[in-house]
Amino acid sequence: MGLNPQQFRSLVIRPTLRRLDLWSEAAEELLLGTAIQESALHYLQQMDGGPAMGLWQMERATHDDIWTHFLNGRTKLGLNVLGPYYKPDATRMVWDLSYACAMCRIHYLRCPDALPPAGDIASQAAYWKRWYNTPLGKGTVEQYLDSWRVAMGDTP
Repeated sequence: MGLNPQQFRSLVIRPTLRRLDLWSEAAEELLLGTAIQESALHYLQQMDGGPAMGLWQMERATHDDIWTHFLNGRTKLGLNVLGPYYKPDATRMVWDLSYACAMCRIHYLRCPDALPPAGDIASQAAYWKRWYNTPLGKGTVEQYLDSWRVAMGDTP
């Protein structure tokens, strides 16, 4: 059994997004859905030894690209992500839930399309597929929606 989604949302996602000054109900919900789909709020490392880490299952290459090509030069945002530290190793996403949450939000911040509205889980699933899992990823919109329903107790 994974983490309680409501507690995870209110105790990790919301405070992290507010610290970054990137909170919205839509962002909070999308990050919750992403973690539910990527790790079932359970797995800290990708199954079968894959490269993805943390509850949002971000790969080291994505993590490092965010620091090199997006946060570099955005001092205030970088400081909000970490405080006065240097870019950490990607393995920090395994044990630091707030850091992993921040990296997921920054990943979505780089996307050119606006976030889907809060409450529109189907649009959030499509957004996740396009920008997080990518068209080449194995995940599907249907899997995201099924994972959301199960995690939120909306199974028939």
